[in-house]
Amino acid sequence: MFPKYDANKPIPSEEDMAAYDSLMVFTGNANPKLAANVVKHLDISIGNASVTKFSDGEVAIELLENVRGRDVFILQPTCAPTNDNLMEILAMADALKRASAGRITAAIPYFGYARQDRRPRSARVPISAKLVANMLYSAGIDRVLTVDLHADQIQGFFDIPVDNLYTVPLFAKHYCEKGLSGEDVVVVSPKNSGVKRARSLAEHLDAPIAIIDYAQDDTHRNEGYIIGDVAGKKAILIDDILNTGRTFAEASKIVEREGATEIYAVSSHGLFVEGAAEKLDNSPIKEILVTDSVATKEKTPKNVQYITASELIGDAIVRIHKRKPVSPLFAYNKKK
Repeated sequence: MFPKYDANKPIPSEEDMAAYDSLMVFTGNANPKLAANVVKHLDISIGNASVTKFSDGEVAIELLENVRGRDVFILQPTCAPTNDNLMEILAMADALKRASAGRITAAIPYFGYARQDRRPRSARVPISAKLVANMLYSAGIDRVLTVDLHADQIQGFFDIPVDNLYTVPLFAKHYCEKGLSGEDVVVVSPKNSGVKRARSLAEHLDAPIAIIDYAQDDTHRNEGYIIGDVAGKKAILIDDILNTGRTFAEASKIVEREGATEIYAVSSHGLFVEGAAEKLDNSPIKEILVTDSVATKEKTPKNVQYITASELIGDAIVRIHKRKPVSPLFAYNKKK
């Protein structure tokens, strides 16, 4: 039986750990294609489960194979329909717990409800990220694996271990292969809250950074301006969530106005809601790069390109299963 996580117990030796064949990956209806690619990378089969709904819309889960003592991962983003996909994780975790799974890890590539992670100026709002963390823990989940959390501090909302993977090395590899690196390139944060993310990609590309900030004038209208130099450079806009497309569309027009020769945009999670495709198609962005963390039924821009996170997630699953550090996955060696 795979040892259940206990912070007070010493980490067992490799001889005491469960064999690789004790690893199982289940998924729901949120992004089955990503799950299929992950298990293909792992060279295992997807866990056999029925994930349906009752006639009134309630989530119905049934495990169709033995999980007793196994090291189980529930691979499911909480994208739209967010509540249904979150409930599938919770119900599946409960089913696994009652079926005596050895350890349950929720692998949530896109962690929804992360944008309400504080009470700004004591506004009467929930801290939804903390609420979801409590729900996952209460459902019997032992640890969480996610990709590019909206805010790193959300890891502290959990009373269980959280591994947060970063996609910047994947993006850096893509751009280096396209020849987008060095002083001719500038990485642009489309809002001042994303400076850390922009700086990380810029360091991988040996490129400078710029920041778009907004000044409020007397008519209470925001006008964007750039801190840094984009003139004559190829600009790469970076954000973690591409939602309505407004941030990228407006930022691209600002960097074009300031003299950027080509404009690219990259985001970890492509939701593409509320007419995002139309906004982005009408912008000067040459290419939009996102991972396959989310499966969307929304219309996507004509120039969107997907890069898979399945190998990154699969490698992290193996490392967690074998109790090895996941930090080596955070680096990209340009000499490779």
